Amino acid sequence: MTTYKGINGFAVQSVASDPSPLDEGQVWYNNASYAFKLASVTTTGTFASGASIPSARAYLGSAGTQTATLGFGGATAPQNTISFNGSAWTTLSPMNVSKDNFTGTGTQTAALGFGGYTPSPAGATSSSESWSGSSWTNTPNLNTARYTMASIGIQTAALAVGGGPSVSAVESWNGSSWTATTSLSGAKSGMGGAGTQTSGLIFGGFTTAVTAATESWNGSSWTTVNSLNTARQTMGGTGTQTSALAFGGDIPGLTGATELWNGTSWTSNPNSMATARIYLGRGGTQTAAIAFAGQTPSFTTATELWTGPGAPVTKTITTS
Repeated sequence: MTTYKGINGFAVQSVASDPSPLDEGQVWYNNASYAFKLASVTTTGTFASGASIPSARAYLGSAGTQTATLGFGGATAPQNTISFNGSAWTTLSPMNVSKDNFTGTGTQTAALGFGGYTPSPAGATSSSESWSGSSWTNTPNLNTARYTMASIGIQTAALAVGGGPSVSAVESWNGSSWTATTSLSGAKSGMGGAGTQTSGLIFGGFTTAVTAATESWNGSSWTTVNSLNTARQTMGGTGTQTSALAFGGDIPGLTGATELWNGTSWTSNPNSMATARIYLGRGGTQTAAIAFAGQTPSFTTATELWTGPGAPVTKTITTS
């Protein structure tokens, strides 16, 4: 009789806990749960509910990954910084300048927040702050005050792209100062962004109407590439220039729809966010992202965790 060992050259391991990392096609026996298991990959992406943030908010900045996330500022009181470790949120020090409708980039321990809208005096701000992992420090201001812009990059190498009111300007941050670089072809706000300072992507937003346009950045110029399937603004965006994720936004009308970018075109994912929202916090990659807070139209505490297609999953082998 043909055996598993005879086919593969080795026997099925018996282990007390599932192995990590997983290799697709890997088979093992979990002797704690008394089950044979198989390592596979997802074929479509899904959102799952995560721990709620401490207080409802929207129009906030965010940075980090799915399991090491930072949220800061926004339309809420108090404007504390919040940190997520993959299972729970912790409240930390607030920013120095109270503002909302702004953006951020970087990591959980090295973030940058810039621009936005201040309530007093009311209007767009050029303020910029750097996060050390425990506190915020004021840094040199943007050259152009703006809000609802796209952010790309890390704490020491970032881009501020477009924004309101009626801003086409793009600025580059080198860790100590902002420098004007190639502008967009026209004013645009409310875009999603992904990538690095020299290899970026922006998508969606608002010009004279909600747009599906996507533009690619090579470090010196912008190129129009294939559009989103659904025009939208004020969405979540994350990932890289060749592997990006767009989720949520305003069509007009709130949506939880999700699309994946492969470097050439966008594909609509069958599964959407459970909570359609705008002005949300986001972080992570195309295969492991986070969406939190936002306007639904009321402010929300909801957190959702995204597992994209191609992500490793464990399946239990049954005889049925």
